[in-house]
Amino acid sequence: MLFSFTGQLDAYSDKQFLGFIADHLTSTPQPLVIDLSRIDFIDSSGLGALVQLAKQCNDQGLQFLVVGNARVVQTVKLVRLEEFLHLQPDLNTALGSIAA
Repeated sequence: MLFSFTGQLDAYSDKQFLGFIADHLTSTPQPLVIDLSRIDFIDSSGLGALVQLAKQCNDQGLQFLVVGNARVVQTVKLVRLEEFLHLQPDLNTALGSIAA
């Protein structure tokens, strides 16, 4: 399942972000790709939301991937979460890794 977001992922939007994804998850387990390549800003609350999603997917044995732009990648790498969040360089790579 692919989710693409724009704008900001921060303390003001993290609950809405998580709620939106929860509302759209199906009962059928599917890999989850979060496309943040059009996000303008991400803060610690946004990172916390991503970590929460990654943990849920890990607990359910689901593949979880994040695609980011330069700003998102820099923030994720700053806190050394690129491996935990399975950070991907672009959407095609992420989708290709799910198909494999």
